Amino acid sequence: MAKKVLVSGGAGYIGSHVTVELIEAGYEVVVADNMSNCDMTCFEGVKKITGRDNIPFEQIDCCDAAAVDKLFTEHKIDAVIHFAAYKAVGESVAEPIMYYRNNLVSFLNILESSRRHSGCNVLFSSSATVYGEAENLPVTEQTPRLPATSPYGNTKQICEDILRDVVKATAGYDGSDGRGPVKGIALRYFNPIGAHPSALIGELPRGVPNNLVPFITQTAIGKRECLSIFGNDYPTEDGTCLRDYIDVVDLAKAHVAAVSRMLAGKMKEDYEIFNIGTGRPVSVYELVTAFEKVNDLKLNYKFAPRRPGDVVAIWADTSLANDELGWKAERSIEDTLVSAWAWEKYLAGK
Repeated sequence: MAKKVLVSGGAGYIGSHVTVELIEAGYEVVVADNMSNCDMTCFEGVKKITGRDNIPFEQIDCCDAAAVDKLFTEHKIDAVIHFAAYKAVGESVAEPIMYYRNNLVSFLNILESSRRHSGCNVLFSSSATVYGEAENLPVTEQTPRLPATSPYGNTKQICEDILRDVVKATAGYDGSDGRGPVKGIALRYFNPIGAHPSALIGELPRGVPNNLVPFITQTAIGKRECLSIFGNDYPTEDGTCLRDYIDVVDLAKAHVAAVSRMLAGKMKEDYEIFNIGTGRPVSVYELVTAFEKVNDLKLNYKFAPRRPGDVVAIWADTSLANDELGWKAERSIEDTLVSAWAWEKYLAGK
């Protein structure tokens, strides 16, 4: 019988791509989402890509402990991939209470139900933000975590610590009282961009985009008058921030590799951490000009003041994920930016 994976936040950008890859790898998937930052567009796209009309979908808020526990009761969950969290750095600086409440409570509820229902494998969607303003680049999994530069980044650090502690505390559970051990992997991923090659799913933010590429594509299509590049006075070659932009399909495949590792009993420790990126730094300005070049268009953009919470530069050493997960980022930045534009045009009916 196929293993069953719960994808919380599965109707969103990364969750929808992971759902596709899980189904194509032979897993049964249950999607849970409160639809606070998405609509059904991507979930419907997942159905079209996979040819599955009967993917279980539960519209619940993971901050609702009773709803989460009911979901675990109704479905025999073998693994959870947890995406259900707010994710905008700037917004978290302005609304820290909202971010701490949502991101911590939702994860605590997932973990509580995981241990209560005979134990479970939990894959946490972490972030490169846990490294803060790293002193040495690229960062490895052993790079010291520095104080987060935003409440969003801090919630990722705290959730990693919670997962580590729950894994340790439940290691001796034998199921005699219904409770079982929790095993965990945290994937620290860098800057996901792009869309599925089918152009049926992609990043679909509500309101003004918080991430760079949707703002680029919305400016290109005419939804936004002008793209703002935040900061051109950083100590980098062109003055803009350096990031490790990873194609969302490559990122999704890393999740499948990590889940497979857990379910196959191949983990070397009960709690593991992996960087998921490309290992190649690209500046914000480089990304903007590359988008123009590969899609043969001209963007209206301007330089704006630095944004609170942004670090100067971050990129990954992915050696551990390459070796242990048997995974490596494969898609080029050019293919990724072509896919992002194809998705925007699909949304516009062009």
